Amino acid sequence: MKKKNNLKSLDQYTEEQYGKKNSPKRIKFEIGYEDFRLGFILQQARLKKGMTQGELAEKIGSTKSYISKIENDVKEVRISTLMKIVEKGLGGKLNLSVTV
Repeated sequence: MKKKNNLKSLDQYTEEQYGKKNSPKRIKFEIGYEDFRLGFILQQARLKKGMTQGELAEKIGSTKSYISKIENDVKEVRISTLMKIVEKGLGGKLNLSVTV
């Protein structure tokens, strides 16, 4: 008996769950995903540097709680603060891009 292949691409699954691109539900999902992704990227960069949240916070004049909230998508981060975290706190360079 031949097994039926029910695998879907990520795009197919996302469209089924959140609607077509530019629909309100899909836009809300994609914004949430980007926020989550940013927090995760910051967390991974911090860990790669071998730093705790407290150490990073101290370097930028903030609190461990604030860093935790950014990494866990509880708090939105301003671009100026993001630059401070990346450049002053992590010793890196922030690169932004816009795709239209």
